[in-house]
Amino acid sequence: MKKRRISTWGALLFLFALGSFSFQMGFLFLQANFQVEYIDNRIFYIINMLCVLCLGVAIYLLLALTGKWKWMMGSLFAILLVVNGVLLVGSNQMVKHTLSLAPNYKHILSIKQNLDNGEAQYYRSYYGILARPKEKLAEEPTGRLKVDWLENDVAVVTYKTANQTIQQFIGTYGDRGDGSSYYEVGSVIRGIWQGENVEVVTDQEGITVIDHDQQELFEWEQIRQYGTLAIVLMESNEAAWTISLNENFQMDSSGSGPPSGGIQLYKATMKENKPIPLTYKGTN
Repeated sequence: MKKRRISTWGALLFLFALGSFSFQMGFLFLQANFQVEYIDNRIFYIINMLCVLCLGVAIYLLLALTGKWKWMMGSLFAILLVVNGVLLVGSNQMVKHTLSLAPNYKHILSIKQNLDNGEAQYYRSYYGILARPKEKLAEEPTGRLKVDWLENDVAVVTYKTANQTIQQFIGTYGDRGDGSSYYEVGSVIRGIWQGENVEVVTDQEGITVIDHDQQELFEWEQIRQYGTLAIVLMESNEAAWTISLNENFQMDSSGSGPPSGGIQLYKATMKENKPIPLTYKGTN
């Protein structure tokens, strides 16, 4: 009974190692032909190490090796584990990874920053741990990247640059329309929106934010849109606010009626803060 149990475990570990190897071969094919990467480069080496470890234990359990062969096989697998461990550490020193899981666990925000040139690339996740490069961050980050999910499909990345300006990048994973058309966020939130001590007015001139009696107009050329769910209001090439559409936001398809649902206003700061919910109050 004990020998049968050992053989079963050995067979399962061998199948796991074979599956891991096949998965890695499939990944290398996708990487070469479709620019697919892991959301974190270190995953490649971790899977390699699991594959080697499982294969080594499986061979030990399934084959009656002599002392000499045990030593040789053990040394070989140990070398493979050490090599992949060194490559894993080296990869971590070349690329800084920022990962954040959406509150509903359906999306993963992935940003990889090349530590040699400072460039940061946003990756769109597919099928969990796989991703493709989507967009470069406009300014090179220095220090930490602060990630906050305003909705299950809207992630705000706030960071500082070398000249100490604050920037914001938005990762979006959906839309509020029928999914077949592109729309401007600024145009669908025209009117007056109010929250606690805050008011946002969108009209032909741009977007005005009134925060505790401090009023500032952001003209349309100062506004950056990300996807179809959020915009960043810029002041002197620095992010000031993010406005995002709530999941319950619905626009009038005819363009004549008011929108329903709410939006959120999120201040660009490296300090911990929360978005401010806003509700529609009509037109001015």
